[in-house]
Amino acid sequence: MNISPQPPDASLLDFLSQTMIFQDLPIEQLTEVANLASDRTYSKGEIIFNQGDPGSGFFVVRSGRVKVFKISGDGKEQILHVFAGGDHFAEVPALDGQCFPATAAAIEKSKVLFFERQSFLQLLEQQPTLAINLLKSFARHLRLFSHLVDNLALREVPARLASYLLDLSEAAGNVETVELDLPKGQLAARLGTVPETLSRVFAKLKRDGLIEMDGSKVKLLDLNRLHQLTNE
Repeated sequence: MNISPQPPDASLLDFLSQTMIFQDLPIEQLTEVANLASDRTYSKGEIIFNQGDPGSGFFVVRSGRVKVFKISGDGKEQILHVFAGGDHFAEVPALDGQCFPATAAAIEKSKVLFFERQSFLQLLEQQPTLAINLLKSFARHLRLFSHLVDNLALREVPARLASYLLDLSEAAGNVETVELDLPKGQLAARLGTVPETLSRVFAKLKRDGLIEMDGSKVKLLDLNRLHQLTNE
């Protein structure tokens, strides 16, 4: 990991202004936020924090992708979420001072902004807009994890995969062709299965005429049937 503190520049201020947690802040407050940011670079596979580490602060992904995951007693990895540019994570431990409840690692080379807990809490007390944005982000993350629990507990693997593909489409503006945001091995971990099972499910969706595949690109041929599959 490389850490390179630097004074805020226009590009950093512009980036922060477009993130959910820092949007709508006046330039003076945004500059205060930027002054708290520590710029960190992580290589592919590098651990950002481990489950059980002290919750020393929270993070905003500037570029690249970060996965947050848990490891079961038998060594199986369960990906809880993947965060990309503009996303923030680990804000709850940063607020309550408890340990990180999961592990975070860079999926690819990633640049991440780190905000130290005590400094951020002081700023939060002075900026009601920031506090409101943080509450909105909590609500969003709660919905995401509720969706994850529904997928893992109530749906079979075909329904989980269909839901994942539809989520990708919706996030990109309801496009017909989506690109997988994870290698299939890690996608299997995200969907709570193993690569062999995931490959069989992809093959069945292709045989049934629901999708076409070209490498990491997936064309959604029948949105109605994919939606129906999520409820089976």
